[in-house]
Amino acid sequence: MSTNQTFINDNFLLENKYAEELYHNYSKNQPIIDYHNHLNPQFIAEDKIFDNSTQVWINGDHYKWRAMRTLGINEQFVTGNGSDKDKFLNWGKTVPYTMRNPLYHWTHLELARYFDIYDLLNEKSAEKIYIETSEKINSAAYSTQNLLRKVNAELVCTTEDPIDNLEHHQKIAQNPFGTKVSTAFRPDKAILISNEGYNGYLDTLGEVSGIAIHTYSDLCSALKNRIEFFAQNGCKLSDHGLDQIYFEEFTEAEVSIIFKKKRENRIITPEEALKFQSSILLFLSETYHEKGWVQQFHLGALRNNNARMHRILGPDTGWDSIGDYPQAQKLSSFLNALDSKDKLTKTIIYNLNPADNEVMATMIGNFNDGSVRGKVQFGSGWWFLDQKDGMTKQLNALSNMGLISCFVGMLTDSRSFLSFPRHEYFRRILCNLLGDEIKRGELPNDMEWIGKLVQDISYNNAKEYFKF
Repeated sequence: MSTNQTFINDNFLLENKYAEELYHNYSKNQPIIDYHNHLNPQFIAEDKIFDNSTQVWINGDHYKWRAMRTLGINEQFVTGNGSDKDKFLNWGKTVPYTMRNPLYHWTHLELARYFDIYDLLNEKSAEKIYIETSEKINSAAYSTQNLLRKVNAELVCTTEDPIDNLEHHQKIAQNPFGTKVSTAFRPDKAILISNEGYNGYLDTLGEVSGIAIHTYSDLCSALKNRIEFFAQNGCKLSDHGLDQIYFEEFTEAEVSIIFKKKRENRIITPEEALKFQSSILLFLSETYHEKGWVQQFHLGALRNNNARMHRILGPDTGWDSIGDYPQAQKLSSFLNALDSKDKLTKTIIYNLNPADNEVMATMIGNFNDGSVRGKVQFGSGWWFLDQKDGMTKQLNALSNMGLISCFVGMLTDSRSFLSFPRHEYFRRILCNLLGDEIKRGELPNDMEWIGKLVQDISYNNAKEYFKF
């Protein structure tokens, strides 16, 4: 090991003895429940072995891509036809410039935890590290299933569209390997009626469900059919990635007419789209309640801002940012409509705009009705906020206005099999936050109780909440 181990060391981010005790004795060895990510289930089913570290570590990672572009790296060495080695070398060149961005911490945690490498990654060390990491990654010990075993992942939950046949999840279920792999149902393409290609998507949904979709009622039947199929394959969660929750007053007759217009390729107005989206989202949420699922809402992203690069590279390639949508009123009305019928299932709300943290932290309290511990959750800092400052602000808002003791903790929301040290990162930040308050006398030096709280947030709450 290099002398640079002084950077990523046993007490990284832990600033006093109380934080150290909380992390090492209560949090560090808890299993990981990663209840929301975008891992490729085919790679897990096939126990894929990657050819080199670029394929598992850089490809698909729009966090890294944005940093490289900002530094002036040509797209050839980001997502283009540059060699895997050249892409890694350009990433190595970028890393020193990412200081104070979470990428710097994540990168060195990942090198340490997966590869036992404590050297700092930079332009000088990049080739040596590329060779060493690629030799390891291209071996059976670093197959996808072994990478999950290596981090003590008890559960990972990927995210699939209703049209997915779940063949890879079925294969995994038939060949268990120690980590449970489940799926989350993400039907946004059936909701966003104004999207290009919407009718073509419904045609495919109809084929998959065996229900020809001519009417709004047909669409509901097809979605219910796919929810049942997902449930039969072990699904217990849904997920939605929306700019904001939709809630407009509507009638069934109105929605049926709007849907008919769309199927006839006629233009629908923005107001009509909102009425339709409100109706189908309420229908889905009531169906989740019937199934006893957990529903997740990721709110606040402003996507595909760069039209030129979106045309060239497509979505999810690094051209998204934080939006400033109004959230409170529609979210309140939506949750209230479900609660009024006693059809509000367990719900997690993730916020992307830090200006809305207190809005979300107080909103969940309106619908925690005592029926389930932590029924409505303010989800962990995600995407642009899954860094030290963002996590701390989310933890503080939740603590100040709710019960952090009921929080279900961290997830990766990642496409990378090397991203699981984000759980460690979160746990260290949590323990340091509590340890600092013990040191300052704002919390009692009651390690047994606060240690239990840390264990619960790290693992126990999620295990109880999701009931896998």
